[in-house]
Amino acid sequence: MVKVKICGLRRLEDIYYANQLQPDFIGFVFSESKRRVDLKEALEFIKRLREGIKKVGVFVNEPVEKVMEIAEKLKLDVLQFHGDETQEYIDNFKNFIVWKAIRIRSKVDLKKTEEFKVDAFLFDSFSEKGYGGTGEAFDWNILKAYKREIPVVLSGGLKEENVEEAIKLVRPYAVDVSSGVEVGGYKDFNKMKSFIEKVRGVV
Repeated sequence: MVKVKICGLRRLEDIYYANQLQPDFIGFVFSESKRRVDLKEALEFIKRLREGIKKVGVFVNEPVEKVMEIAEKLKLDVLQFHGDETQEYIDNFKNFIVWKAIRIRSKVDLKKTEEFKVDAFLFDSFSEKGYGGTGEAFDWNILKAYKREIPVVLSGGLKEENVEEAIKLVRPYAVDVSSGVEVGGYKDFNKMKSFIEKVRGVV
């Protein structure tokens, strides 16, 4: 079954929603974003998080020491690097599961996967506006050219209306959603519920 990651949780309500709906992963954003949380906030959220839901920290070009401090204090399960990090940088985190985000415009961008040894690649939409969280989808057909030796996490513009199609086309290890389960910029229980049900209903 395809796993679900709900990213960008930033309120206690979001944690309560996750506890009820039980996605496989939740993501805390520690980079510049309207969904950014700090270490203190994330610690309070995690205290209330149901056991069994894995915690992902999302980072963009942060100093190694800062990532390590956050990862160790929060006991993160996965580190997701969304910036211009190199393999040399990633090698500092061998004790963690690492996902590297690759922003996709064309098949050429898939070549970047050859530069990394990580636990999964997260394929997201390319945008001039920033490193992620744009809510825009890319052409999933591009991934047909990807010879997958490493699991794929599909991100970018996913929502309850298109996630079934995306899964059937890409067959990812996991799907990652943030703005697609929001109303007015905040997580919405019903949208989260519908999204998770759609994902878990795909055979």
